[in-house]
Amino acid sequence: MNRVTASVPALAVAACALWPIPATAALSRPFTAASSVPAVPSAPGSSGAPGPSGTSNPSGPSNPSGTPGTARPRVAFKIVDERITESSGLAASTAHPGVVYTHNDSGGTAQIFAIGPDGGVRAVLTLAGARNRDWEAIAMGRDDHGRPAIFVADIGDNLGGAWPFVTIYRITEPTVLRDRTVEATAFRFRYSDGPRNAETMMIDPRTNRLYIASKLMSGALYEAPAKLSTSGYNTLRRIGGAPPIATDGAFAPDGNGFVIRTYFGARVYRMKPDGTPGDSHSIPLPSQEQGESVTYTPDGSSLLVGSEGRAQPVLQVPLTGADAVGGTAPPPDPRGLTSPPAGKDDHDEGHLRHTGGRRVALLLVLGIAGLVGYGLVRRRS
Repeated sequence: MNRVTASVPALAVAACALWPIPATAALSRPFTAASSVPAVPSAPGSSGAPGPSGTSNPSGPSNPSGTPGTARPRVAFKIVDERITESSGLAASTAHPGVVYTHNDSGGTAQIFAIGPDGGVRAVLTLAGARNRDWEAIAMGRDDHGRPAIFVADIGDNLGGAWPFVTIYRITEPTVLRDRTVEATAFRFRYSDGPRNAETMMIDPRTNRLYIASKLMSGALYEAPAKLSTSGYNTLRRIGGAPPIATDGAFAPDGNGFVIRTYFGARVYRMKPDGTPGDSHSIPLPSQEQGESVTYTPDGSSLLVGSEGRAQPVLQVPLTGADAVGGTAPPPDPRGLTSPPAGKDDHDEGHLRHTGGRRVALLLVLGIAGLVGYGLVRRRS
């Protein structure tokens, strides 16, 4: 999402007296599940009630042992490179421990940045033949030879249907990190029910199957074909609902679930034994300037969440209970994922009623109204 389009939600944030994360928050050592670094303020709508150890819990009352949710977030690192001004996606490296990949939003260069645990750029990967029209998401998967690969999604459409197709690029993850130009494989996609805006791409580590969640008030989850084609168009088929205004998502490292975030919180989904999305529940996320990225830590114990903007911190949000999953993916499933029966499912409710309070609801309404108005003005101009 570009900064112009985001101006109305940003004003709504100020009007609702929502507090940002301090830019001066202390930085941590390389992110780990047990890193002891200063905590950051909880999101609006949270009570910040003391937890069992006397620390503030952003979800209000403390989570009993085994209860899904999140513990108090901490700063993992801060993106300080001046070339990264609109980080719109995060993906934890498969081959390089402690490294996270990110990219800029619309209009940026066709480049992926490898960021080390200290927040510095370790390498810049330039994608030959690629275009950054509106890159919105990044995820780890595998290439045709089973090697670790990086997928970056040019799927943004702020006018809500202006682009007849979207493109996702794939590169093989380098075994050695250094600045280089790499050949990218391009896959083109069309939605089965027409063009739309999206900022969320996820890849199941068990099957290498790709999923996209639309960024609409009535969000939807789409499934790509089990095998992608570089010729023609790959059809994205709707398989269920998604939270309203989804800004990013990621599969857990073990493939047994995934998370989709919004500006106000997140929703965690579990995969059913037949490989389809099952039950889901909401979890809180800390307040951020423009929260548009999320990934799991490699051990599955925490989320890393980021924001667009200059010099933004990436926050580590420890997961609790059943949400803290293992970090080893099971063997690839040759069946791929199948779709659930058509009709309403438990995802269709979104997650607004779980995340928060009148301020969050008001912010969402104001933000949507602003985006719709902006789109109408752009269409008429």
